[in-house]
Amino acid sequence: MAEFAEYLQSLTSFRGDVRGDLTATAIVGWISPMVVLDHDDSQLQTLEEDITAWSTVLDLFSSQDIESPLGSVLRGILSKSGSGHDNIEVLANLFSSSRTNDEISTEVAELVGFDNIELVMELLESRTSAAQELSHYLYSRNIDDATPQSHTKVSISLAPEDARRRIEQTLKENSARPLFTGVAQDAPEALPHVYTSWSNIGGGSVLSQYGNTYMLPLGTTRHDYEDYEEVTIPPTKTFPPRKSERLIPIFELDELAKGSFPGYTSLNRIQSIVYPTAYQSNENMLVCAPTGAGKTDVAMLTILRVLDQHRSTISPGSPVRASIDRDSFKVIYVAPMKALASEIVQKLGKRLRWLSILVRELTGDMQLTKAEIAETQIIVTTPEKWDVVTRKPTGEGELASKLKLLIIDEVHLLNEERGAVIETIVARTLRQVESSQSVIRVVGLSATLPNYIDVADFLSVSRHTGLFYFDSSFRPIPLEQHFIGVRGKPGSPQSKKNLDRVTFKKVSELVRQGHQVMVFVHARKETVSAALTLKDAATAEGTLEDYSCEDHPQWSFFRRSIGESRNKEMKQLFDHGFGIHHAGMLRSDRNMTERMFQERAIKVLCCTATLAWGVNLPAHAVVIKGTQVYDSGKGSFVDLSVLDVLQVFGRAGRPGLETSGEGYICTTEDKLAHYLNAITSQTPIESQFHLGMADALNAEIALGTVANVQEGVRWLGYTYFFVRMRKSPLQYGMPREMLIDDPELVQQRMKLITNTARALAKLSMIDFDEATETFVVKDIGRIAARYYIRHRSIEVFEPLFRPKMSEADILDMLSRSTEFDQIQIRESEVKELEQLMKIIPCDVRGGTDTSQGKVNILLQSFITQLPIQDFALVSDTAYAAQNGGRIIRALLEIAISLKWASVTASLMGMSKAIERRMWPFEEPLRQFTNLKAEIIHGLNQSHMEYSPAELATMTAAELGELIGLNEYQGRAVLTAAKQFPSVDLSTSLRPLGPDTLKVIVTVTRTFNWNSRVHGPAEPFWLWVEDHEGNKILQFMEIFLRESTDVLDVEFVISVSVDTPPPSITVRLVSGKWLGADNELLVPMDNLFMPVASHSHTRRLDVGFLPLSSIRLPALEDQYSFHFHEFNALQTQVYWTLMNTELNVLVAAPASCGKSLLAHMTICTTLLRSSSPSWALIVVPSRSVATNTLSELRMISGAAGAGLEYSTGTSLFDPPRGKLIRVTTAAGLLKKLHTSRPSPNLSYPKITLCENLEQMDASYELGVALIKHATQHSPTRYIGLSSSLNDPTDLASWLDVDPMGLHSFLPKDREQPLACAIQAYTIPHSGALFKSLAKPVYTAIRDLQQADSGIVFVPSRGHCQTVAQDLITQRALHLFTERGFLPDSVSQIYVEDCLARLQDPTLINYVSRGVGVFHHGISKPDRKLILELFVEGIIRLLIAPREACWSLPVRAEVVVVMGTQYVHINPGKSERHIKDYTLVEVVQMQSRAVRQSAPGRFVLFCPAEAGETFNKFLNEDGLPLESQLLETGVLEKWYQEQRKDGAVQNKQDEIEVLSFTFLAQRVVSNPTYYEVPSNIPRDEALSHIADRLELRLTGG
Repeated sequence: MAEFAEYLQSLTSFRGDVRGDLTATAIVGWISPMVVLDHDDSQLQTLEEDITAWSTVLDLFSSQDIESPLGSVLRGILSKSGSGHDNIEVLANLFSSSRTNDEISTEVAELVGFDNIELVMELLESRTSAAQELSHYLYSRNIDDATPQSHTKVSISLAPEDARRRIEQTLKENSARPLFTGVAQDAPEALPHVYTSWSNIGGGSVLSQYGNTYMLPLGTTRHDYEDYEEVTIPPTKTFPPRKSERLIPIFELDELAKGSFPGYTSLNRIQSIVYPTAYQSNENMLVCAPTGAGKTDVAMLTILRVLDQHRSTISPGSPVRASIDRDSFKVIYVAPMKALASEIVQKLGKRLRWLSILVRELTGDMQLTKAEIAETQIIVTTPEKWDVVTRKPTGEGELASKLKLLIIDEVHLLNEERGAVIETIVARTLRQVESSQSVIRVVGLSATLPNYIDVADFLSVSRHTGLFYFDSSFRPIPLEQHFIGVRGKPGSPQSKKNLDRVTFKKVSELVRQGHQVMVFVHARKETVSAALTLKDAATAEGTLEDYSCEDHPQWSFFRRSIGESRNKEMKQLFDHGFGIHHAGMLRSDRNMTERMFQERAIKVLCCTATLAWGVNLPAHAVVIKGTQVYDSGKGSFVDLSVLDVLQVFGRAGRPGLETSGEGYICTTEDKLAHYLNAITSQTPIESQFHLGMADALNAEIALGTVANVQEGVRWLGYTYFFVRMRKSPLQYGMPREMLIDDPELVQQRMKLITNTARALAKLSMIDFDEATETFVVKDIGRIAARYYIRHRSIEVFEPLFRPKMSEADILDMLSRSTEFDQIQIRESEVKELEQLMKIIPCDVRGGTDTSQGKVNILLQSFITQLPIQDFALVSDTAYAAQNGGRIIRALLEIAISLKWASVTASLMGMSKAIERRMWPFEEPLRQFTNLKAEIIHGLNQSHMEYSPAELATMTAAELGELIGLNEYQGRAVLTAAKQFPSVDLSTSLRPLGPDTLKVIVTVTRTFNWNSRVHGPAEPFWLWVEDHEGNKILQFMEIFLRESTDVLDVEFVISVSVDTPPPSITVRLVSGKWLGADNELLVPMDNLFMPVASHSHTRRLDVGFLPLSSIRLPALEDQYSFHFHEFNALQTQVYWTLMNTELNVLVAAPASCGKSLLAHMTICTTLLRSSSPSWALIVVPSRSVATNTLSELRMISGAAGAGLEYSTGTSLFDPPRGKLIRVTTAAGLLKKLHTSRPSPNLSYPKITLCENLEQMDASYELGVALIKHATQHSPTRYIGLSSSLNDPTDLASWLDVDPMGLHSFLPKDREQPLACAIQAYTIPHSGALFKSLAKPVYTAIRDLQQADSGIVFVPSRGHCQTVAQDLITQRALHLFTERGFLPDSVSQIYVEDCLARLQDPTLINYVSRGVGVFHHGISKPDRKLILELFVEGIIRLLIAPREACWSLPVRAEVVVVMGTQYVHINPGKSERHIKDYTLVEVVQMQSRAVRQSAPGRFVLFCPAEAGETFNKFLNEDGLPLESQLLETGVLEKWYQEQRKDGAVQNKQDEIEVLSFTFLAQRVVSNPTYYEVPSNIPRDEALSHIADRLELRLTGG
């Protein structure tokens, strides 16, 4: 019967509710009044005194009244101020709920009244009947409300026909309604940690977790006055404790936590509630609580949790701090403002000092060194700074790798423009957790906000375990809030007059009551004008004495102290009890004001919002005067942020001294409702991410975390923007139907990412391939991300940036940056700005009429070190200088990336000018701070202008006279001049081809090193520019250290064959010192470039020779297991090698089979020889010798020849039979050094010179000497090499006939090989390899299950780091933990293989299909890794650069991850960056050449080297020059030969040199060897012999 009654009532009542929901909660949701309601007892007049229990359905619809204990309850509730009926609805909802009596007893008691506790117990015992009676009352009220014109009792006919008619009519109306309207919402989720006072209904309770709004808090009053309207919200009643609640005493905490709460007896209520989650779990948390409720201590509990998790067992009696591993974790506390960050550092640092935990600030003002970051456990920063830090993969960015806890204070900042940064750093952190599978706890602290569930979802907080919401009733000092709407048109004189009047009225009332008041205004100059306005009004009213503090016991003391200040207004106002405070004041003045207000020596303090943020200085009452704040970014006034209002209101009430506080906000009448809704947590906080999406996306692309549209869509899914788009699509310009079709908004996110990427591509910040939907960051985008430059600033710079710019042009462009939008012209500053403009050296476009002009003037004033009087201007100058230095550094890097030489030099000078605060044209020695001002003045006044280098050549006496001082002062100048960074430059030109020139720049340090002056290193930027000074041809940053005397730097540039340049310029600029520059003009008039070679062999399209062509069955049988026919290149050279006695040179691409054919030729020669004979194979290194022996071992036996590796001692001993000897070039030279011509020596019948592209001085001299020794012996020479750009001279050296020269270009390669070169502009550093991880993975991502890859890295130290990064990328891409392990391999077999590894550090990589190979690994492990690689279990092999010579395997993809490495000079600690040799890269490339399938070779190299690598690797072939003159090998041999008498004169020396490769090249490329061009060979060799003799004699 009850169910039927409920069903029938749902059909016949509440017709306004399309859902037919009977519950009181639904009723509340539909009523939604937004005004303060007034009710009286007249509504009870419709009630009868008796009510009988209904026994039929129709009784339910009779007009009945109430007579029961509930009657008095109803009257009592309705008589309360506020919305009594809504409380009855809540009460009915409670009785009808499924919650137990214990669970609802507290809330019922609060609604009925604790004075009627017996009635509460009675109602709970009969809650079913109480629910029915309350529901009946609510129904009756609904009927009354529907007929407001009639106040008489409504009679309902009980006739069956009438009842049926009503039912049918209702059913008919309902049948016309749609089944789904799209507006229904789920009922509120029952969350265990949401604490909302029911007496504060509407103030963030019930439905407000989703952002729904329906009324103001109970007790709210509204009053209308002539000048303003005032809404007063009384302090919220305290939420009654739950049964499970208790305050946690400090003595119950463990030792770690107990010691961190000194002076506490217990945690407060909020802290006690969150304690189990905060300290005993790793749950992400969101804690929403009023300002001052103790959220910082909640953060402390989560920090202590991290400390506790990083403790080790210690011996009894040891201090707790000894158990903490302080190097294994980092905690980041993100505070919204720098001032608040400083306060947090002090609080946490003091509390955790006993644990030796270091807390430091990392903001724009407070930088940390690498060492300081390493030793700091807790870093307090701002959102913007943490965004910058996490954009860097190394350095400061390495903080993120140790991050265990991220605390974000004031999360409601999401609603502000800066909220986009919060979203960026949270999204980045959450993605890091996902990618690295690490545990990073995220804790959000916030003021009360309505849609806290949305914020919890954004922070990945569990609603049931990590979400804690405490409404305003938890405020430690109850706050009475006054919202005043001033009448009058906003901005009109009348409105301003009314604002002044109401502000004075409220302030004077509070002062009369004996309270202190803080009046907050929104401009620095307004602090003074507001205080003067209040003083004048008090004077006019005759109440000025009320403000006086002269009776204060310390008034005289403060009066004397303030008399020392230069601030006239501050001194004047103090006499009348007023104070001022803003960021433009001197720190000492601000401190004095704070102290006086704290001591109650000031009654009214007029200040800006920075005081509320940075200083904990409470007052009984705060007054916000006006809510219009100028936004320079928008160029107009905007509403004061809710964040600022909450922070200001948080300063109302003095804990421990007062029991209440008052907060007043005076706004215009049209904004009254906005602040009412916002401050009472009725307006959902929305995302502002769209304002910063372009910059955030560019940062992610630059970081490598977003490489395509799909990844961008995923990234956007981590933002609060995405959460709110799904909850409130209309707010973000989307129709609600979009959610039905696409619940995850994939298409909308794709559209946003695509449009943003197009905007970035238009500014040349990224490359966006719309066909493949991929992103690649460009230099401008990378630089903008690194230096935190907005894309709108890049848009401003684009039309202004030119290849040649003066200092005035640069300053004008710089001052237009959007980063300076907040700096605006103030009328009071114009006069001083005009005076400054007369002194500064550069013209200012726009003068003092524009904000850009003001920034320009301030920057020049800062550089010139001009004194500035106006306090506000001082602050603006500091801001302009701080940001100007950062922006100009970004512009400098952009200029370098564009190769603009002239503007690069100018920007570098201006960058150092801002840093050093001096102009480039000023005296350079001024940079030595220890030189007195009179010394600098003396240098400036001298008649002659001397450079520091010239001053360094004078004596101390001469310098003393020069500056008009004594010799002692002259000695100081001399010391500084000798320590001033100066260097000498010299060059050597080395042509590498007809259009390629190597420029070797020798940098010689000529200054005295002083570690206190120069630090560990002096950075210099070195570049080569064209003869016009417009274009940078090559660029490099170098570092000089104390141990550096001379440094050689190599550049490779292109030279036009048709019109070679007349000269180039080498320019060196100090990265720190102004005036420490040098340039060297290098004439190229007499430059002789080698002629292009035309000796290359055209690859013929001929058939393949069968193996049987050799006609030697023994060899055929050995080779038939491997192949049956020769390839095209082998076929083409076969006849010359196998069927002639000609000397032969084969220069062909690596791995084309030339060595196999040469070995076959040796075996054939020995087989056909009737007498004992031997063959010599010369190789460049032992690793190549090992491979050669392995290859020959198979066929030497078939040829009937022995095989031996000769170290030199028995190299030329006569063989007993047929023999193949393999030796290294060093072994050959060693034997020839010690051997004299003798008839007992045996010379080879055939000599094979392998890998001639690797020929060094030892190799060349050894071959030259054996050629010299065998000049009368019939020895055949065969040379093998990779493709060469000019093989002619090498062929001549080996006496190769033109018929015997076979030179093929790289493109003639037999096997298909796809080569790709990807350039980067990031310097060699850890950041480079982090940023390359994703591109490298992309190169190997599409490996098939049966394929494999090899990645070459610069050093062994990079192997495991790169391996882990690639495994991480694999996990992100395929969502698998198997890494590169094939699916077909069983885990059991893998574990068996892992058990065989000796090095446990390799297990993590091998178990995921990645191997590491280098000689630092034990031989058994290396062998096992190679076996697994061949089997296909390991599919990715990571090897260092040097392993390319010993790695015996090939792969489908070979990636070279960077082409530079750190070289440490033997015997020194100097570290220099060196480039891979071309030969090394060719060897790495050969690992991708396979006989059975095509290969891919991907080379990642610096941008400036890309053209060189492409030219020599893929187009022309390698350059080959003699190295005899570059090492001491030739000198050592010559000296020994002179000593032994083998070389007796110059002619003997020239004769030996004539057998060298040098003798051939010195004619073809004389400039390379620094000999005159167009002279005979012997004359050129005579020059070299003279040079050699000169070196030996020390001349």
